[in-house]
Amino acid sequence: MRQSYEGYSNIAPNGSIRNNAQMGRPKNFSREGVLEKALPIFWKYGFADTSLRNLEKATGVNKSGLYAEFVDKGDLYLESLRHYARKRQEEEFLTAKPFGWKNIERFLKLAPYSMEGQKGCFAINSMNQFAVLPSAAQEIVSKSRAFIKDLIVRNVEVEKPRMKPMVLTEMILTFFTGISMEQHLKASKASMNRKVDNFMKVIRKL
Repeated sequence: MRQSYEGYSNIAPNGSIRNNAQMGRPKNFSREGVLEKALPIFWKYGFADTSLRNLEKATGVNKSGLYAEFVDKGDLYLESLRHYARKRQEEEFLTAKPFGWKNIERFLKLAPYSMEGQKGCFAINSMNQFAVLPSAAQEIVSKSRAFIKDLIVRNVEVEKPRMKPMVLTEMILTFFTGISMEQHLKASKASMNRKVDNFMKVIRKL
């Protein structure tokens, strides 16, 4: 059963003017479609190095169309980040029954490769860019990590470890952050899976 992300829907689009009355022809693109195409561009180049031309080319929407839907590049990035967090919520790596170590292992092995043909985690990439991102990015990432953390601790609790489940959960989330960042080093999937296997051997004994 998929878990609901309590409070997540209350993060309103940051300054979107899509519902305002607009002059001229009706738009010939969907907001969802723009986010699907903009996300890999922000993921690949980062916020600062993504140009408007990159976004126009990827989305097929010109500057006036993008600015009719989003206030600016920062707004488009935030909405792409929200879109990513919602999609991450829908993944079932940590919600398969029965709960336990197998879910944790599957999450660590598959989650860094699961979206948009990109490697790593877009939310973790965003953490490295907080200094240049709109302030709302930190809130979005924090809520996304809290959601994942809650699912991890539920899986850990089922296994009745000797160590406190929350302590193990913090270790697992830190390990996930590390292997997601290592994707930028172009490590092979086989190498990453070996690291996960070794990590899980340790975790199961704690």
